[in-house]
Amino acid sequence: MAEFATLTAVEIAKLVDSGAVAAAEITERCLARIDECEARIGAFLAIDAEGARGRAAVLDRRRLAGERLGRLAGVPIAIKDNLSVAGQPLTCGSRILEGYVAPFTATAIERCLSEGAVLVGRTNLDEFAMGSSCENSAFQLTRNPWDHERVPGGSSGGSAASVAVGAVPLALGSDTGGSVRQPAAFCGIVGLKPTYGRVSRSGLVAFASSLDQIGPLARNVEDAALALEVIAGPDPRDATASTRAVPSYLKNLEEGIRGMRVGLVREISDGQLDPASRNVWRRSIRRLESLGAELHEISIPNLEGAIAAYYVVANSEASTNLARFDGIRYGRRERESTLAQTYSRSRSRGFGIEVKRRIMLGTFALSSGYYEAYYRRAQGVVAGLRRQLEAAFEEVDLIATPTTPGGAFRIGERIEDPLAMYLSDIFTTPANLVGLPAIALPAGSDDNGLPLSVQLMARQFDEVRLLRAARGFERDLAWRVVPAFEGVIDAD
Repeated sequence: MAEFATLTAVEIAKLVDSGAVAAAEITERCLARIDECEARIGAFLAIDAEGARGRAAVLDRRRLAGERLGRLAGVPIAIKDNLSVAGQPLTCGSRILEGYVAPFTATAIERCLSEGAVLVGRTNLDEFAMGSSCENSAFQLTRNPWDHERVPGGSSGGSAASVAVGAVPLALGSDTGGSVRQPAAFCGIVGLKPTYGRVSRSGLVAFASSLDQIGPLARNVEDAALALEVIAGPDPRDATASTRAVPSYLKNLEEGIRGMRVGLVREISDGQLDPASRNVWRRSIRRLESLGAELHEISIPNLEGAIAAYYVVANSEASTNLARFDGIRYGRRERESTLAQTYSRSRSRGFGIEVKRRIMLGTFALSSGYYEAYYRRAQGVVAGLRRQLEAAFEEVDLIATPTTPGGAFRIGERIEDPLAMYLSDIFTTPANLVGLPAIALPAGSDDNGLPLSVQLMARQFDEVRLLRAARGFERDLAWRVVPAFEGVIDAD
């Protein structure tokens, strides 16, 4: 069998389903890889070795009995620690949820397990998914596999690092303003944010309910497409989940990008990118054209205000969603003499600095006298952005942008500068504000050998076209994973 760290989810499922390799062997190799890397990377908050071994053993017995194992047969997966699994701790990277055990399993996780996936652990994240670096976790620091002095991105930094280092071929994260795509970009892997409602949010702890979406992080587009096929679909437990039928995302994946109309946004300027990112972005444009895409300039005037609107809307929703974590309904309780003191001390001691900052900003934006000036105005920007994007998609099939303004920054570099940190999401937030599907793809490296990324966006529920184009770009670039601890290399 090939070195475990290079195997994709599709390859593992074929090996296990055919009986060429036992699920138990795959699981042991996965756990060995985690043991090898975890002390230096810190991707996982919890590793369920015995549970994983038990699930693998059941799969092997079922195969011997001639049963169907599923599309993720024996594939080790990791999940962000804001996704519920019955009987397992759920912390959201926060002290306020220490000791909490989930009473039910998220729909997306149920669907992975029903297709034969082997859940091996829960990954680190910025507290309550609020951050762009994975430095806001209450429990530990996660490091980028490419450079241990740099961040893996956030908030799904642990999930991205676990895939990039070869610990698992597939992980799930959540994306509220880029929290799957930005860490995928920093870690040199693929990150997919589906259309809002394409994947059930049942069992995902809410940050901003109108923006949150579960998505896969993978080593290649094919694995991301497979994961989306598994987790997508209607769910009676989530009223916002779409009832549209789920197409096959793998069926026409290799047909390429030729003939597709790709929009380049006039409002994205070279000055928004660092020099290395600018060079990789220009090469990416040339690559798209060489692959047969028709390039068109489009205008999205409200793009400039999207990041500001996002942080008003997201923080406003967060202040409401996190009200339940008060030491009474949920969360660690600080026992004080009055109810008001119990609320205050529980939240003050349970939440970290970034979460408190966002709750305060959101509460302010929703407060009497400021609602019209901030929240209502932000919603107006979003409505204009939606109209502009709808008009753009009458002219083009896809929109291409950089994923981030630059590569992974150093640990501690932006933690005292929230504005600089927030601007990491400048290109990713529009897809969440309007509910569009978007994918981050490796596109090259900077002068330090750190990965850089390109983003593609499509119309709502047009993931088939999005994944096809992404696969064509990926195939031409020939970016690949290697078993070396350092992670990933650019073969271009």
